[in-house]
Amino acid sequence: MSRKYKFHNKSGLYFVSFATVNWIDVFTRQLYFTVLANSVDYCRQKKGMELYSYCFMPSHVHFVFRSANEQPMEMIRDFKKYTSKKIIEAIENNPQESRKEWLLWMFERAGKKQRNVTKYQFWQHHNMPIELWSEKVIKQKIDYIHNNPVESGFVTNAIDWKYSSARNFQNDHTVLKIDETGFMLLE
Repeated sequence: MSRKYKFHNKSGLYFVSFATVNWIDVFTRQLYFTVLANSVDYCRQKKGMELYSYCFMPSHVHFVFRSANEQPMEMIRDFKKYTSKKIIEAIENNPQESRKEWLLWMFERAGKKQRNVTKYQFWQHHNMPIELWSEKVIKQKIDYIHNNPVESGFVTNAIDWKYSSARNFQNDHTVLKIDETGFMLLE
């Protein structure tokens, strides 16, 4: 991995993106989105995650966040490890999942290509962390995150995507809470 994509400043504010293997559209059911949302809540409450912006897309996730415990790499690693286990369990136990066999086969196939994976690989290994160093860059990344569902053609207005902090910026905290300083970043 290039030096450009590492968490060098442990207390820094970061933009991260990570995707499912082969960019598979897994997040098409409420159950799977709930695993992500609950995991973010846990990281905020127990692991020192300060979340300023987010978006859950069908195949990937975006965050602007900071680690209050100065462990951004470990937090994202633990988040990905936990969510991959829980989402695969949810897929295995979901009688309505019409793609169950195919999804599990794809994750198992991806896992066989990696020495450090015992059975399934759910997430791609990289996170592409980019430290955010100015208000202009912070705003640019937040706008990118919020416009991702619009650019993908899922909605025509960013606040209409249920799993995005664009809603939080309109005072709608029904899915996830974000840290208040996230609002101040745009002032």
